[in-house]
Amino acid sequence: MAAYGAGDYGKVKFADENGGESEWMWVRVGYCAEENRGLFGRLDSRPVVLASKLRLGQEVAVSFANVREHRKPQDF
Repeated sequence: MAAYGAGDYGKVKFADENGGESEWMWVRVGYCAEENRGLFGRLDSRPVVLASKLRLGQEVAVSFANVREHRKPQDF
């Protein structure tokens, strides 16, 4: 069984590639790649700090290492 199921949420750290600021945002999981320790989904938070690089609803791929919190939809 995958660590994250479709529809789950992960609170993910997104960092500026140039070593600048970072921001924690929710990602709604579409698919979990357990063997690669990553998940694919859509950004479910509106970026503030990284608004010029990310947008609400954008498809993203993230490493489990960048996920701080895991919630089921009913936990909100």
